[in-house]
Amino acid sequence: MHSSQNEQDNRHYARAARMPLMEPSDSQEAKEFTRMAYDISEKFDTPILMRMTTRTSHSKSLVELGERKEVPIVPYQKDTLKRLLLPGHARKRHVFVEKRMEDLAEFSNTFPGNFIHWGDREIGYIASGISYQYAREAFPEASFLKISFSYPLPEKLIREFAAGVKKIVVIEENDPIMETEIKAMLCGQAEVHGKDLIPRQGELNPNILRESMGLSSKSVAPQTSLPPRPPALCAGCPHTSVFYTLHQLKAIVTGDIGCYTLGAMAPLSSIDTTVDMGASISNAHGMDITFRLLGGERKKVVGVIGDSTFFHSGITSLIDMVYNRGMSTVVILDNRITAMTGHQQNPGTGLTIKGDPTVQVDIEALVKACGVKDVHVVDPYDLKNLKKVISEAMDREEPSVVITKRPCVLLFKKSKWTSCKVDRDLCIGCKICVQLGCPAISFKEKKSSIDPMLCTACGLCADLCPKKAISLSQEGGRAIREAWDFETKSMKKEEA
Repeated sequence: MHSSQNEQDNRHYARAARMPLMEPSDSQEAKEFTRMAYDISEKFDTPILMRMTTRTSHSKSLVELGERKEVPIVPYQKDTLKRLLLPGHARKRHVFVEKRMEDLAEFSNTFPGNFIHWGDREIGYIASGISYQYAREAFPEASFLKISFSYPLPEKLIREFAAGVKKIVVIEENDPIMETEIKAMLCGQAEVHGKDLIPRQGELNPNILRESMGLSSKSVAPQTSLPPRPPALCAGCPHTSVFYTLHQLKAIVTGDIGCYTLGAMAPLSSIDTTVDMGASISNAHGMDITFRLLGGERKKVVGVIGDSTFFHSGITSLIDMVYNRGMSTVVILDNRITAMTGHQQNPGTGLTIKGDPTVQVDIEALVKACGVKDVHVVDPYDLKNLKKVISEAMDREEPSVVITKRPCVLLFKKSKWTSCKVDRDLCIGCKICVQLGCPAISFKEKKSSIDPMLCTACGLCADLCPKKAISLSQEGGRAIREAWDFETKSMKKEEA
């Protein structure tokens, strides 16, 4: 688990939807199974779930492309029995789905990606996806049943494999889905192990598997001890000032999905909850209503959401908050792009995903159209005004929205900015600047220090310093806070 809130096992979706499931174990299979999935989909008239896990998706290997197969474009044909699932249609379609599952179960036994590799028969390992690669590396002499078409399971192959080994160990990441079904299928006719030996949490690897089976681990590379490097917002990130301000105001902050979730990390330590996209606003509204019902001193709740996430699923939550007379404050962090996932465009940028000009949705106008009367647009680099606006919004007994506008620092083409510098004679070592959590700021010999290679000269630390010990260097060109015009909401010409 690297960026999600939960270790979700998507294989459950296949079973819930009665949908076949394929699990590639390497790059070649990922390509090949995708091609095969289209053929299977057409043959059985079914959608197919291709389960990609972190390690398979992030691995690289040589792939043989093969010949490209051209298929004719099929004209659209109306089929309301299949696509318009009224109750009467759904009942008939359910019969079709169950018959289709029977046919797919037979197909699973003959699918070329499901096969037995005989070796030592003391223990037979059943594995799917990347777990198969781990198992082959950990136990190279053993017998294996590799399952790539894993729902429905290949019952005939499983029974054949079970008859040929003394006991079975099912290797799968996360939930014991195959293990449970195989135990039910064999009904005590074979000794089957799984999660009683192998961890249910986290990714597997060959060493974990060997240790689970009571064997010593094998190291293929020397162990190195690296210093910890906690994730942090980028130097100059326009979100930094927002979370610093919310921390200073002691607000209860409901977060959302984006790189701004890092506002939960010390020293900003601002975010109390993160659930899913759009939940910041609905969580804030629910907490606000609950606190008011409980009575006592009013607790001020602020929902924080990015511009892309707001367009994705925050609008309905905001309407719900207004409609139900909530009193929460929502801060929309408009950094002019979808930053965390690779700088994709969004409806607020004026460009399509391909970079073509299109309609630019005005977040401020949209928020007002949702019924919010108290709306403010602020520059997050203006720390004093930012704190004033958010503080006043939190005090109001009506829905309020604060929109911060500054582009993601990684959008600028300039790779080298001027930097801030510390006058060590003036610095008193109060560490106020360190509380920003900026990766460019460190504390050495009881004094602050700024790395000019990381600093973008956003100037927040200079604004905070009580002794004015931090100032802009005159070397290296422009400061990033000067590279975007807040009034016109546009990059300066030389930065565009």
